[in-house]
Amino acid sequence: MNSNDRTKPRKPRALISSSSSSSETLTLMPKMARKSLLQSTVATVLLVFGLYGLFTTFFNPINPHNSRLDLSLPLDSSSTSLSLLSTKSGENLSEFSRNSGPVKVFMYDLPRKFTYGVIESYAVARGGLENVPVDDVSALKYPGHQHSGEWYLFSDLIREDRDERFVVRVSDPKRADLFYVPFFSSLSLVVNPIRPANGDNAGPGYSDEEMQESLMEWLEQQEYWKRNNGWDHVFICQDPNALRLIVDRVKNGILLVSDFGRLRSDTASLVKDVILPYAHRIRSYSGEIGVEDRKSLLFFMGNRYRKEITKISGGKIRDLLFQILEEEDGVIIKHGAQSRESRRMASQGMHSSKFCLHPAGDTPSACRLFDAIVSLCVPVIVSDQIELPFEDVIDYRKIAIFVDSTSAVKPGFLVKKLRKITRQRILRYQREMQQVTRYFEYEYPNGTVSEIWRQVSMKLPLVKLMINREKRLVRRETTEPDCSCLCSNQSEIRTIL
Repeated sequence: MNSNDRTKPRKPRALISSSSSSSETLTLMPKMARKSLLQSTVATVLLVFGLYGLFTTFFNPINPHNSRLDLSLPLDSSSTSLSLLSTKSGENLSEFSRNSGPVKVFMYDLPRKFTYGVIESYAVARGGLENVPVDDVSALKYPGHQHSGEWYLFSDLIREDRDERFVVRVSDPKRADLFYVPFFSSLSLVVNPIRPANGDNAGPGYSDEEMQESLMEWLEQQEYWKRNNGWDHVFICQDPNALRLIVDRVKNGILLVSDFGRLRSDTASLVKDVILPYAHRIRSYSGEIGVEDRKSLLFFMGNRYRKEITKISGGKIRDLLFQILEEEDGVIIKHGAQSRESRRMASQGMHSSKFCLHPAGDTPSACRLFDAIVSLCVPVIVSDQIELPFEDVIDYRKIAIFVDSTSAVKPGFLVKKLRKITRQRILRYQREMQQVTRYFEYEYPNGTVSEIWRQVSMKLPLVKLMINREKRLVRRETTEPDCSCLCSNQSEIRTIL
């Protein structure tokens, strides 16, 4: 290499190349950093949303009633939407399920003969009334008896200051969810056999059978009865024989009954109907809980012989229990019919006994059970087919002792078992009874009437279901019970001591 070559400056290729490479590197690095940062941000956001979804799913589940999922189909503009929540009935069901308000009840303004007229007929037959009809209905007094729930429901609906938590009375039938038929069916049944001392007919030719037929004729002319075939109607037939001639023609409605003893399984059920307590006939116990003043072990006062004597679970049980308990120490068991004096004696006996016997009679239940509860006398129930009121809020095992009929009639079995029950356990029974006595007081503001209406209001979704179901069903002849009815009690009672 010559000298000229050594003195000639070299081109800064490396520097230029390095500068260019650095420039490119500096240009790429911000882009890569931004991409990496963006990926991290997206991953973080997705993770947050994923965790939020898990949290809301498991710790705060979606409320189906607040969901507005639209399942409507693309129909012709003239067609009605099939959205589950956009139909009128769907909106009503949705509102009801959210408990947005009380059920609307329309009470029929029946012809007078079905309400106040029944009271007048009773008074005439008893010789306590001469001039009818009475101008001032407030002067009429409904006679007290064990099936007087019909009067309490009627008088509640006509009050202006009534409790409207569960049902509200409406004057426009178009707004009604349910229709109440206020026929005094149990009192009408009582009036029917009354005969004055001279042997003449009760009152001016009174006939409960004719009253039932007349009621049916009147109902069948009503627009709202025909509209839904009676599914949205409510009837009270508390006496086991009340409405017996027409019950098959009103069985679609909600029946308010004391038990199912004389009703077929395709006529009444726990699903469709409501069990009512009898109105207790003795005064409620006002003392404190305790056993010191309750000297008797077991008390019963009532008819020894009943009409139904063909099976041990019916009226026959009474006579057998009398036979094995009459000679037992500490047991008071007396034959007695309904009267003012017998009620006084029953009050005294129940208030001074630890246990009160409730055997089956003509039907599985009787007012004696509810007399015992308000007396804080622990009920001993010997009735295999009994159904009890308000069992969704009352656990009867906490307030009563259940003994199956076969065991109860074994000599010595019942008394031996009762004597083994400790004082502490009796006190627990009494405390529990104190907590639920309001459910058996028809005159209490938050008592029996309020609970009956609550039970009725709970039937509304089923009523709507049956109305819609019947409209689309094809009629068919069958010997089997309709699936809308559920047999009330297919098994016998278990002894619980």
